[in-house]
Amino acid sequence: MTQITVELAEHSYPVLVQPGSLARAAQHLQSFAHNRRLFILTDDNVGRQLLPELQQAFAGSGTDLLVKVLPAGEASKSWQQLERVTDWLLEQGVERSDTLVALGGGVVGDLTGFAAAIVKRGCEFVQIPTSLLAQVDSSVGGKTAINSAAGKNLIGSFNQPRFVLIDPLVLNSLPDRELRAGYAEVVKYGLINDARFFEWCEANGSRLLNRNPEALSEAIIHSVRTKAQIVGEDEKELSGRRALLNLGHTFGHALEAETGFSDTLVHGEAVAAGMALAFGYSARRGHCSAGDAERVSRHLQSVGLPHSLATASVRASGQRLVEHMMHDKKMSGGTLPFLLANGIGQSFLANDVDLADVAAFLDESD
Repeated sequence: MTQITVELAEHSYPVLVQPGSLARAAQHLQSFAHNRRLFILTDDNVGRQLLPELQQAFAGSGTDLLVKVLPAGEASKSWQQLERVTDWLLEQGVERSDTLVALGGGVVGDLTGFAAAIVKRGCEFVQIPTSLLAQVDSSVGGKTAINSAAGKNLIGSFNQPRFVLIDPLVLNSLPDRELRAGYAEVVKYGLINDARFFEWCEANGSRLLNRNPEALSEAIIHSVRTKAQIVGEDEKELSGRRALLNLGHTFGHALEAETGFSDTLVHGEAVAAGMALAFGYSARRGHCSAGDAERVSRHLQSVGLPHSLATASVRASGQRLVEHMMHDKKMSGGTLPFLLANGIGQSFLANDVDLADVAAFLDESD
């Protein structure tokens, strides 16, 4: 068992990483059942696979679990599903002292956290992330949002959970594609500020994707510790420190928008291609060597992740992709900051990027 604390000015909270903890969830979450009930939000995939184990954990505990099952997939991060969730909560008589529990991946976590932020002007929520991507990234840090026609995660709030419970064993039920997609976020931590961890990924990525328990636990713990430290330093991206966590996301979100936020390209795959593009563009500008860019692409390719526009199945022009980027949340005064790199483990925020040059780079990319 490993406990990591996210240290924040207003309220800190623990992240517990413990194999088998879902089966013991009642002992960890009982203190949050202020009205002898918990509101569980999950999706239809996780609901079939893991909800029964959670319900069994609470059997005989005296705590009622009220369950809302959402359609699986990115399309659930929408106004329509947010309205259905909040209407359901109000129909069930939710009170501000109640706690919502997100049992699922990043979509369920985002939707639950945003609903918790706005229903009755705010109630508590807890994360039980069930995908690798959610365990190493989205469940920690308090970013919650839904998508809109204009782009990804453009409507939301910062809302920190009270507790995060991570059980690596639940990843045994995760499809291979989703495990690979989550691994992209693991690689990200090596690329932003830890070259030695990227070396670990090169040596152990295949073991992790083969579901080696030790490799999975090590990657999860390292990733959460890194994110907790960065979030603790810059909770709401005011200093630019937290922006490092967006490596690959400006390119990646444009790719997701072009593919309609669909299963054609899931989020982690878009981030993988986005990181390769960020390093490629960094090399074009002379920030890092072509060898570093090639090394990043080679590792992503070796584990079956997209590492170019072609492998991401995106055929759009550079200008069209840049138009998607114009809706990015980081846009300020007509300038879009980009996460680039001086080398592996040396990411930085560039505020002098010419979007016409980005479009030309994308047109030249294969």
